[in-house]
Parts: sequence; C-alpha cells; structure tokens
Amino acid sequence: MRTLLSAALIVFFITNITAQNFSGYPAYSGWLGLQYSKDSSRFRIWSPTATDAKIFFYKDGTGGEPMQTLDMQKGEQGTWYITIKKDIKNVFYDFSVNINNRWMNEVPDPYAVAVGINGKRAMVVDLATTDPAGWNNDKSPSFLQNNPTDAVIYELQVRDASIDANSGIQHKGKFLGLTEKGTKNAAGLSTGLDHLKELGITHVHLLPCFDFSSVDESDTSRAQYNWGYDPLNYNVPEGSYSTNAYDGVTRIKQFKQLIETFHKNGLRVIMDVVYNHTASTNNSVFNQLVPGYYYRHNADGSFSNATACGNETASERPMMRKFMLESVLYWVNEYHIDGFRFDLMGVHDITTMNIISDSLHKIKPGIILYGEGWTAGASPLPDSLRAIKANAYKLHNIAVFSDDIRDAIKGSVFDINDRGFASGKVAMKPSVMFGIVASCYHPQINYTEVNYSKAPYATGPFNTITYCSCHDNNTLWDKLNLSTPGTTIPERIHMQELALTIVLTSQGIPFLHAGSEFLRTKNGIDNSFDKGDSINEINWNDKTKYDSVTKYVEHLISIRKQHPAFRLTTDSLIKNAIIFNTATSANIIAYTINGSLVHDTWKTVCIAFNGSNEAQTINVAGGAWHVDTKNYHYSNNAMVNGSILIEPFSAVILYKQ
Repeated sequence: MRTLLSAALIVFFITNITAQNFSGYPAYSGWLGLQYSKDSSRFRIWSPTATDAKIFFYKDGTGGEPMQTLDMQKGEQGTWYITIKKDIKNVFYDFSVNINNRWMNEVPDPYAVAVGINGKRAMVVDLATTDPAGWNNDKSPSFLQNNPTDAVIYELQVRDASIDANSGIQHKGKFLGLTEKGTKNAAGLSTGLDHLKELGITHVHLLPCFDFSSVDESDTSRAQYNWGYDPLNYNVPEGSYSTNAYDGVTRIKQFKQLIETFHKNGLRVIMDVVYNHTASTNNSVFNQLVPGYYYRHNADGSFSNATACGNETASERPMMRKFMLESVLYWVNEYHIDGFRFDLMGVHDITTMNIISDSLHKIKPGIILYGEGWTAGASPLPDSLRAIKANAYKLHNIAVFSDDIRDAIKGSVFDINDRGFASGKVAMKPSVMFGIVASCYHPQINYTEVNYSKAPYATGPFNTITYCSCHDNNTLWDKLNLSTPGTTIPERIHMQELALTIVLTSQGIPFLHAGSEFLRTKNGIDNSFDKGDSINEINWNDKTKYDSVTKYVEHLISIRKQHPAFRLTTDSLIKNAIIFNTATSANIIAYTINGSLVHDTWKTVCIAFNGSNEAQTINVAGGAWHVDTKNYHYSNNAMVNGSILIEPFSAVILYKQ
C-alpha cells in the first residue's frame, strides 16, 4: 500500500487549491461508485483536478499487496472510470489519484456500499445476496395517519440496548440483539425489542449505524465504545455491530434483519446521519480525491469548524449536495429506512435540506426528517442560508429540536445547577407554554419571556421536536439529581414523571431518550460518547425497580395515540384549539384543548402541571370532568367537578366526552 502523505504536504496542496474557485469545478450528474453484475463491474469516481487515476484490487480488506493495479480512463465532467468484464464479486478495491504530480493516498470510494475490516477498502458486492429471506416483501408499518405529529420517537443506541448482563439478550451489542424476541431481565420483565413494543412508540431513532472511525473492528479482545459521530463510510453499516466485521456482506444483511424485524413488529426506523463533518480531514476519502472541495474554508484557506470536530462539509457545493441526496436515497431504497435525524443540521444549507426532503417525500410520503437547528461554532456560510432553528419556517417538512422546551422543563444543559419548571423553577412557565404550542404562534404566549426564542419559528407542529433529554448532556434523571440537592428520591421521581408528561401531552413530535421511562442514569457523566458500557448501558433491572414509571409512560403514549387532540397538525388548529388558563398561580400551567375540532372522542381536554413543591388547587369550570390522570395515577372512572388538587411536581389530565 502506498505511504500516507504527510499532513503538512496535504495542507500545502489544499491551501493552494482553495485559492482557486471551486465553482469552476465541473459537476457530474450521472452515477458514481460501483455498478455490479456477474458479467462486469463498472467503477466511476469524481476527481476533476487529477491527471491520472488508478484502481487497486486486493484479496483481503486489509494488508497484503494488490492482486492487480489498473489505470482508469478519464471521463466527462471530472470523472474517471473503468469496466472489469468478469465476475469479481467479493474482491476488495480502492483508488488513488495523481494531483500536482503527486499520488494521493489509496482510499475507498465515497459511494462504497460494502467495505472490509475498519472500512479501509471497499468491497465488490452483489446486494441481492445481502437480503434476508422475505426482504422484497418488507414494508414500513403504518402509524396512524402518517402525519409527523402521529410519531412517538425513541432514541436508542444499538450497543446500549443489549450489552447489560441482565438484558437477557444473546447477541449483546449487535444488530441481531435487537431482533431477539422473548428477552427478559432478572425479574422476568421484557427487554429489548419486546420492551419497545410494549411501550407503544412508533419510531426507533438509532444513533449512528453507518461505518464510523473510532472503534477498531479488528480488536475484539477488549470492550470499545463510541456513539459513532465520526463518519468513515457513509453508505455502509458499522462493522462492530455485526458478528463478522471482516465480511462486507454480513454487516449489511444483519442491519437489514434488524430493520425487517422492527417493521414486522410495528416499529419504524430512523437513522442518525452525520453529513456535517468527517472523522478525519486531510486524509478523508473526500479530500484524497478532490482536495479542499467538499469542505468550507476560512479566508486564510484553513478548514472552518462549525462542528467543533475539525472540519465542516460544504453542502451548498453541487457534488456534496449530490452526495448527501444520493446517500439518503440509497438508505431508503436499499434498507427501507423510515426517517433521518441530521446531526448539527444547522451546518447544512437550507436549499440542500429542502431538496433532500422533497425528494424523499416523493418516494416515501410518511418519512420523518428532523435535525439539530444549530452548530457548534461559527461558519463561513451566512446564517440566513443555513438550516438553523430560526429558519425552521423555511424548511420543507423538516423538524428542529426545541431547546426552548428542553431547558424550560429541566434547566439549562450548560448549567448543572439550573432548574426547570419540572424541578421547581416556575419562572420557566412562559417557555414551557411556548413548547406546548410547538414553537408556533399563539396569542397567549408572551415571547419576550421565552428563554431562547423571542418569536415563533415553526409554521406548524410538524416543525418541532418536543423533548427534554437525549444522548447528549446529562440524562434527565441525572440532571434532576444534580440540580435539586436536598430533595428526596420520591420527589425527583415525580419531577421526572412531570417532565415526561409535559413532553407527551405537548404538541409537536414527541421524542424520548431510551431508558428515561425507568430513570436511566449515566452516573452524572454529561458527555458519555466514549465512556464505555458501564456508563452507557441500559440497566434493564432498573425497569423492575421503577416499573410504575414505565407503566405511566406507556399510558401517556397510549392516550396520545388514541386522541388527536394531542396531535394537532396545523398552526391554525393550535391557535384555535388551545386556551391557556390565565387565572392560575405562577406555579401552575393549565390549558384546555378543543378536541371536537379534530373529531376527538374527548371533546374537551384539560391539562394542568404543578411545578412547585406545594400542592395547588385549580378551578375546572363547566360541570363534571372525567379524570384520566391525577398525580401519576390513571383511571377512567373518577370524576371531578369545580376544582381539583394537584400534588407537588404533578399533573392532571381531564376530559369531557
């Protein structure tokens, strides 16, 4: 294999190339990558500044000398191609190009769909051989009316889900672990797939499952851990989640088995994708084929870094836009993926995100798309052009995470001592109200008092992900423990239940962090991306310990799915159906939803939250009300008339039929 170019030499190349105008590079509109058949394999890469290109064929995915090295032919619009007229299935390959009279490093194709160990070489694959039995009949399960607000999303990491010794799952840490049925914890309660079904969620959001860089797939002698936000090969499943990372077919087939199993069990699959940066910069696949092009740069030619990961991709450039679009289309068409969460979506330009959304919705109308509407640093691309939260109204059927309601519920993620409404900081009331209406306009919201956003940014509830915790920062339970010293465990349990009640009864698209339904802890670690299984694993015995909380969350999900009053679809409905009770104390948020506007059997719903450590009484006018939920107990038989007592850090849900 060729010697790696020094970092200093690569920086010299890039600095000189970035002085050129990238807009002068020809954009190629045809297929790139590999087209395989038994009769021939066609390869095409894009490298417009290269003067020569070679392809290397290997027996194995790592090590050894090439079996064959061939020159590629120069094609149109900056491409290089070659056709091998025989069956070379399962052969490994990579490329090198000559730029400025120097051969760049050997790298796999950016469009590779199969790779060997650690993703160092691409593999010629017949994708038909990667399909599980019955794959052609696989289809996404329906979820209510396919409105985005009908979704209940559950964020889960593949390894976390099964690695616990008490998970009862055989294929621990693997794709196959989530295909196992009948798994139980020590007390006989369901775990893994069965737990997801019991909970009643509609979508499982999987943390990165594409091939990432940080885990050495060849070293199985030690436990390794990483969330996977360090992309290596975007169109290939991660090898450490398969039972054989050396074989490019195994990882593909087993990820498809996971998806097929979820679909058969009524669960849709959302992929967490990270197109905003690459794991390496100078030596990345992109940079070795077209130095500088795929990234944004500062005025001095250095890489800009809005991701805080060393680089940021340039989604506004035609070939990066093409790559992103074709990548998500590939995941949907080949793997039947049901949605995407875009990491640091605020790095990407609005036009690219809208092209992606329009294209995906044409082929899969019920697809769910959302992302983080912010960056981790400054970008050379102006704010007005990027898919940040303030521009959510410009996005086509794409939601953004609401950090407004997140921090209003539990306190700022940047200040461990800060409390939220659910933990006693009742000054967060206006911000919670803003979250309840899913960042839309509502005449009763005082936007000057909202914590972050001083104006509505959503054109409808489909624009907002309503949540209070995710993989980032402290778990909800840890945040409550750290920010409320002196409180008791029962008090903090009620705070957790109140937080989850707010999320699951608010408008928008609700989003739950895996394990929050049984008080998941990471022992106070707020950034656990590489902290190992002891911190990150889901402790399935906690489900036994906090079974009542789990059952309460199951109930909230159930009534949300049964009653469209909780799933309003337009900003107009939100404005007209929701009325906040302005006569309550500062400690109370109370409001009604006119369910008759959406033909709900609950003609009127009354919801009230007590964010204080003292019991509060509220008036409920209009005669008798059915009690669905009162202070974390649920019943369809109780009635109230005139007033109701809400215990500290508690909630009530009432309705009229």
